[in-house]
Formats: sequence, C-alpha cells, structure tokens
Amino acid sequence: MAAINKNYNILQTGYLFSEIAKRTRAFTEKNPGVSVLRLGIGNTTEALPPSVVSGLQLGVSKLADTTTYTGYGDEQGDSRLRRALADWYSAMGINLDQQEIFVSDGSKTDTANISSIFGSDNIVAVQDPVYPVYVDSNIIAGKGGKYRNGRYSGIVYLDCTDKNNFFPDTPERKVDLIFLCSPNNPTGSVATKAQLKRFVDYARRHEAVIIFDAAYAAYIKDPRLPRSIYEIPGAKECAIEISSFSKWAGFTGVRLGWTVVPMKLRAEGVTNGELNSIWNRRQCTMFNGASNIAQEGGLAVLSKTGQRECQKIIDYYMENARIIREGLRRIGLTVFGGENAPYIWLKVPGNMSSWDFFEKLLIQTHVVGTPGSGFGSLGEGYFRLSAFGHRENIENAIKSIERNILI
Repeated sequence: MAAINKNYNILQTGYLFSEIAKRTRAFTEKNPGVSVLRLGIGNTTEALPPSVVSGLQLGVSKLADTTTYTGYGDEQGDSRLRRALADWYSAMGINLDQQEIFVSDGSKTDTANISSIFGSDNIVAVQDPVYPVYVDSNIIAGKGGKYRNGRYSGIVYLDCTDKNNFFPDTPERKVDLIFLCSPNNPTGSVATKAQLKRFVDYARRHEAVIIFDAAYAAYIKDPRLPRSIYEIPGAKECAIEISSFSKWAGFTGVRLGWTVVPMKLRAEGVTNGELNSIWNRRQCTMFNGASNIAQEGGLAVLSKTGQRECQKIIDYYMENARIIREGLRRIGLTVFGGENAPYIWLKVPGNMSSWDFFEKLLIQTHVVGTPGSGFGSLGEGYFRLSAFGHRENIENAIKSIERNILI
C-alpha cells in the first residue's frame, strides 16, 4: 500500500496566504457589495513596461515561425540570458561566470528545492519572522522535528526583533544551512555589509552554506546597503544567491528567476565546482528549463531601456510604501520597513493577536493585510502591509484606516 509523506501532517494550519484568502472570502460573502482593499499578498499590480512587453512578444513571434521556433532549451537557461545576468552582476563589481548562474521559473521554486542538494542531516537555521517557504520546505524534507510553542525542534531560529533592527545575530551553535532574506520579507529590513560579513565569516569558519534570497534587491535605494551577498569578500565560498524578476519587473505571473551556485562554494568533503555540478544535475533531472518566452522578456528587462522602465515601476511602488508608512504613523502606530523594501511592518496596538488585528482591520476598514504570526513566533504582535497595488487603492486604504480604525 502506498504511504504518504507524513511530514505534511506536521505543517502548521493552512498555508498563510490561503488562510488569508479564505477569511477574506468569508467576509465578502457575509457583506455583499463591500469593496475590500487588499494590501496583503506581495503580488505586483502594474502593467509590464513597453520594452519588456516587446521582449515577450518577440518570444511569441519566434515560436510562430518554423525558422525561429525552439522547443526545449538548456535546463540551465538561455546562454544569452545567463551572460546578460553575469554582465548585470559585473556592473555591481561582482564577477561571475555564466556557468555559475542557473535560470529558473522563479525564486520560490529554487528556494524550496535548494536544500535537496545537501544531506538530510544538515541543521537548518532561519530568521524569525520568516517567509514560510524556508521553513515549510525543510519540514516536508524531514528536518523539522516536533512542533512546540510556535517552533520546530529541528530548526534553529535566529531572532529578529526591533532591538536588532529585525536582522539576527549569527547562530550561537554550529549550523549547516542558513536561510537569509534581504531586503527581508516580511519585516522590510535590509542587512548592512557589516551584518552580512559576520554571517559570511561564520559560514566560512563552520563550513556552512548561506542561502541568500535577494528577490527584493531592486528596491534598495540606499547605496551603502548591499544588493548581493557577493559584495562581501569570501561569500563565493559559502553562499548561494537566489533572485527573481517577479518583483523587479512584474513577472509574478510570467515566472522567471535565477540561482547562483559559485564554483568556489565549499561544503564538507566537496571540491571546487562539485556543488555547482550537483545543482546542475538536479535541474537537468527535475526541470526542463524556464519558458522561452519568459526568457526573452528577461533579456528585455536587463537591457538599459528595460532597467530604466522597471525602475520607474519600482519607484511607483515605493511611493505607495511612503503613503502607507506615513499614514500609519499619523494615527500613532509604530512602523518599520517601507524605505528600502516594499513591505511595511507595523506593531499591533494594544494586546491584540496579529490575527485579531487582521479581523479588526478587515471589519472596521475593509483592508486586508497579513498577520505577523504567519511568519513565525516572533511575528506575533506584528502585521505586514504590502506596497504592491494601484495608487488609488493604496490611498483609499490608508484613508479608510485613518478614518475608521478604533485603536
């Protein structure tokens, strides 16, 4: 008889964003005609810029002509796109060989799968609060242990609080895999070079590997803050970087990202290039490559015109973030983030739980946000709002909160 993977049974409640959708749907069914303003899920809303649309259309037109038609591409990604990404890193002073870059259908997929190239007995560390996929994918892989008091015994949690500006100290014990996200989802915090250097030094000392999620790097305005972990000397020996076109170029539905596995990356008992080779084997075995059409769009994003046009959309979302941040502060709420990231992290007033605040916000203001507890035990007492949205909806949501919420 076939048996299930029982690790799914120890995942906590439903997937966070599915639960938000479920509760929002229940509210709208009870209150027909009420317009709900959604500032919850980090889903882009603005149209793709003209040059990127042209790139995608080029990809379609190539498939419409037998002389330019392509079927399966390289599992690692179109060599033109990999070379363009290497050039993009080079402009930041980071030298990568295109063989170190693997194009994917989005960063979430690679983030969930990357642990598979490491041993099942590796000890995993994550930030708390944390984007759920880092934890859930490792629980499904059997690295969780028992669930107690909001945490799994097999996972090492790195505390992120207002006292450390929501970026953690290095682990007090030896760990093997460290998941870091900067700019951070959900808190909107961004690691400094000094903070990342401490993790790189730790990882090199303990032969650990950092999985660095840089999906929101394009939102960093402050030139002093690193957009890539490879800005830190020695990071190529201890870090895998995963990134995405989703929030940079509005590809949440188009699906395109990349993962960097340096040749110099080290782990216990491996030689230079071995981890790169193992990831390559994993991709060739389980992935047929990103969409040809999407990759043409990615090439357009990386063009000078594409980067300029995408930056305008990023600026639009960051103006949304300013509107949200300042509106919340006007009514006396304590707010973090929203300056170098598209997320605003607010402290829930009073002694309410974050899910109670979700209900309060929905009922009193008709605004949907994300309860902090869905990101981990230290997310309790906090709440995330997203700057992704049409300007009119953002402005109406903040007006509704200012006028209607009873704190």
